[in-house]
Amino acid sequence: MNDDKKYQPDTEAIRIQTERTWQMEHSTPMFLTSSFCYDNVEEMRATFADETDFNIYSRFSNPNVDEFVQKVCALEQAEAGYATASGMSAIFASFMALMKAGDHLLSARAIFGSTHTVVTKFLPKWGISYDYFDVTRPETVEALIKPNTKMIFVETPTNPGLDVIDMQFLADLANKHNIILNVDNCFATPVLQKPILAGAHLVTHSATKWMDGQGRVLGGAVVGKKELIKEIYAFCRSTGPSMSPFNAWVLSKSLETLHVRMERHCASALALAQALEKNTQLNWVRYPFLESHPQYAIAKKQMTGGGGIVCFELKGGLEQGKRFLDALKMLTLTANLGDSRSIASHPASTTHAKLTEEERINVGITPGFIRISVGLENIKDILEDIEQALEASKA
Repeated sequence: MNDDKKYQPDTEAIRIQTERTWQMEHSTPMFLTSSFCYDNVEEMRATFADETDFNIYSRFSNPNVDEFVQKVCALEQAEAGYATASGMSAIFASFMALMKAGDHLLSARAIFGSTHTVVTKFLPKWGISYDYFDVTRPETVEALIKPNTKMIFVETPTNPGLDVIDMQFLADLANKHNIILNVDNCFATPVLQKPILAGAHLVTHSATKWMDGQGRVLGGAVVGKKELIKEIYAFCRSTGPSMSPFNAWVLSKSLETLHVRMERHCASALALAQALEKNTQLNWVRYPFLESHPQYAIAKKQMTGGGGIVCFELKGGLEQGKRFLDALKMLTLTANLGDSRSIASHPASTTHAKLTEEERINVGITPGFIRISVGLENIKDILEDIEQALEASKA
């Protein structure tokens, strides 16, 4: 932007742009280059000595990636940020850059399957211990904090069960014990909630999901306190989980429409959830902005919308779940969410298959659990397809 005025976050996501080249383009071009040049050896020396903010190598920084990061920081109202190749590399970097052997991670039990694998399989190999807490029982969290606890990690709403926890409560707890609060804000997006304003120190994203919004590219981001991001940048600069300039260009353009897309996703998801509550084939329907949601009051306090995910449990369990998914005609079966096209999935056999049956049950993933990522199609068509599949799946 050409002035120093601070605009609203949704305006910033549209107007933040890399400085125009001599071509005076209106849309940011792609900087598909591995490295950058210097006018003389002294300029190059100063840049490598961190005395300038010039680019060196696209593994470190790139104009397209920088533009995307600036937009995410504006949306989350964060001090600084770094973009990575995927959401999981963002989470991994936030762990490994800030924890060391002997440290302890306190994590929500209800987390994405790959995050669970990193926490339980890989962190212990490097001497980092962990404990899980129940998001639905926040009163139990403080008792799990140890002298060596370095970080609290949480998803809210959780994947896939849509449990919600009070972020202000966790932030107060983290500050009391001098612990980093790291919030995965993938499901809500910065449009619907801003963890940093609630006191979080770091926010992680899989930009692959709602930020892209059309199932095209992978990407991740970590934003938050400047001193923490500095450590994450140093880790990523040497280990290489960098976002490609092309993906950054796509994601930066996608952020320009994130607000309007999330309005449609939320409106359709709420309408779907309300309609499904009346369906007698379901044991329950879960959506943060349904009054029947156990943490409805917390969701309304810290979110401006319920998001685009709706979950329900089929009375017929696993077998009905298979029949339901096979009977869908429009909704897609794919390993993604946050797409313009509606997606149905069975977490127990896909995203959370690596968990034991006991671990799945502990976070509410039953054999009949179905997750719907509500797209941008007409809600009448989405509802019609789900209702015909439910009818066809009857025993």
